[in-house]
Amino acid sequence: MKKVEYDFLIIGSGLAGMYCALQAAEHGSVALISKRELSECNSKYAQGGISCVMSDINDQDSFELHVSDTLKAGAGLCDEKVVTDIVSAGPTAIQKLIDLGVKFTRRSEVDESDDDESGQYNLGREGGHSQRRVLHAGDITGTEVIRALEKACRQEDRIEVFENFHAIDLITTGKLGWGLDKNNCLGAYILDKDNELVTTFLAKSTILATGGAGKVYTYTTNPDIATGDGIAMAYRANADIANMEFFQFHPTCLFDHRINSFLISEAVRGEGAILKIRRKNELVDFMEKYHELKSLAPRDVVARAIDRELKETGEKCVYLDITHHNEEFLRKRFPKIFATCESIGLNMAKDPIPVVPAAHYCCGGVKTDICGTTNITRLYAIGETACTGLHGANRLASNSLLEAVVMGGKSAECAAEMNASLSQSILQTQMNAVPSWTSGNATDSDEQVVITHNWQEMRSFMWDFVGIFRTNKRLQRAKRRIRNIQHEITHYYWDFNITPDLIELRNLACLSELIIDCALSRQESRGLHFNHDFPQKSDTAIESHLRKF
Repeated sequence: MKKVEYDFLIIGSGLAGMYCALQAAEHGSVALISKRELSECNSKYAQGGISCVMSDINDQDSFELHVSDTLKAGAGLCDEKVVTDIVSAGPTAIQKLIDLGVKFTRRSEVDESDDDESGQYNLGREGGHSQRRVLHAGDITGTEVIRALEKACRQEDRIEVFENFHAIDLITTGKLGWGLDKNNCLGAYILDKDNELVTTFLAKSTILATGGAGKVYTYTTNPDIATGDGIAMAYRANADIANMEFFQFHPTCLFDHRINSFLISEAVRGEGAILKIRRKNELVDFMEKYHELKSLAPRDVVARAIDRELKETGEKCVYLDITHHNEEFLRKRFPKIFATCESIGLNMAKDPIPVVPAAHYCCGGVKTDICGTTNITRLYAIGETACTGLHGANRLASNSLLEAVVMGGKSAECAAEMNASLSQSILQTQMNAVPSWTSGNATDSDEQVVITHNWQEMRSFMWDFVGIFRTNKRLQRAKRRIRNIQHEITHYYWDFNITPDLIELRNLACLSELIIDCALSRQESRGLHFNHDFPQKSDTAIESHLRKF
């Protein structure tokens, strides 16, 4: 199997990964790894937008207000300095995206009667935000951002794109047993899926930008690629992991068997949509019972409220009613959502939209600082793969894309500084000593059903036992089941040749166990984690913290 060397190895091609690649290319060669086509990533499906204080448009807003909203949503576990730094970096980050060709929606594009001649951007508002501060591109913000970044990456000569390459494991001095004072990351073993070969990618710095892990649950807004690969690989390499119990369930996923995993953006509620449930053949508002902001309450509150209402009434879904807006406005403001609803016979201007909660965003991840620095030298994690302290126990809507672009830039700078400080002779000696991947006596599997069954079983008990509503008994049941699956995977992994499905199953099982263990360790209810056996907050609670030994 061949070896290749780069200055930067970036695993993951979402907003964080591609933006980081563009910044890193100013300092050296970049290998950009995407396990499918370059544009297929979690970021692509972001509808709402990017939160940023734009005081020239909304003079009522300020960094202080944005920080306050973020801290409030985070339920006491945010790192205030990190929050302040990322929020303050927002305007510069947004300008860089605009310079790269991202086209955000302007006021006149939504409302033709708007006589503003300055071409100001249209700002949306989402749950938990006290002000309108969400820049968006209609309701396909992620698609627009990824379009611009992909174009820029493909035009940059120092970025080499590897599509349909699937990372297997990180290469570290600790795993190689070299006994150095500090555990160093040297790169990763990566499967070329098209040629069924494993390539040893070596790099001065390795950056994980693999996104989230929504596929660990039965119902999710995430695409199929969201299998937690970066977090699992980092954990196996002895990286610190934090806050995995805080998994955000988006309150409003379209409820229709013909449409798979389609998100109804929080921006719909930001434009005044009201959550309702059917009682005695009538749709009635219910959120006033749960929060002063009603339908604009933070996501954790809304998701639990919907879950409780569904269990009490036996209804299969609730409804999002935005029929007070006219069709012309809705078609312009939410073109993708309107078209998708229309494809199943719903007109947003006339019909309430059926919705249910679904797994959406992982607030935990590899423990890092704002630059993505981990406890493993030369390994960085950014975007949803990382846990910086920005989100705490609950993510404020549209803060994730802001974090991704800010971290993408800062991690490239920090990694470049690290690369410049490395001894070239020692580095080359290490690179030459790294062994190539070997399959040993592994053979091709004739039992794909084992992988499929374990995948389905795991996602099912994670939804039932480790979902929105948890108890110790349910968590212990999940723990017993994941141990059995882990045992089967270990046997399967070493006996048969590696495949993408087996890699993802292995990673999802790792993520499941991390979520379960973190949930069991948190003996309180806070933010996105609700345990019926510990319904109150604990004044002494801190972030959960795990490391593999």
